[in-house]
Amino acid sequence: MSVLAVPVRRFPHGSDLPLPAYATASSAGIDLLAAVAATVVLEPAARATIPTGIAIALPGGHEAQVRPRSGLAAKHGVTVLNSPGTIDADYRGEIAVILVNLGDAPFRIERGMRIAQMVVAPVDTINWQEVESLPDTARAAGGFGSTGTSGIETRLQGG
Repeated sequence: MSVLAVPVRRFPHGSDLPLPAYATASSAGIDLLAAVAATVVLEPAARATIPTGIAIALPGGHEAQVRPRSGLAAKHGVTVLNSPGTIDADYRGEIAVILVNLGDAPFRIERGMRIAQMVVAPVDTINWQEVESLPDTARAAGGFGSTGTSGIETRLQGG
């Protein structure tokens, strides 16, 4: 496993919060914390942009993806609205998380609460090569739902 050095800047409204950290030694995502001054109540069907109090400087060739926390989604119906949200290597502003409450009860976002997770990954830059046709595959142009929904059905189709 490699370790990537990423500069991080704390904003005054997040200076007393711990830096984002991995929950376990094998976690892929770093937990992002809510740097709210006061409790935010997210009503059902409402959304809010929640500050984290930090900005980062990713090395070129990397991105950070902001993803939902499964526990918030399963227990409360709270998720990241633009999931995954992409943080580009050249962005230097504060990381904020757009949360939406898809549950049926108000949800309280408290200061320091773990609200999302961030995964840093390498990205490739592409160079388009325009062609007249693409190589054939078994799926071809089959789109939404073309591979079925049943694992048995997929195996019988050879996919």
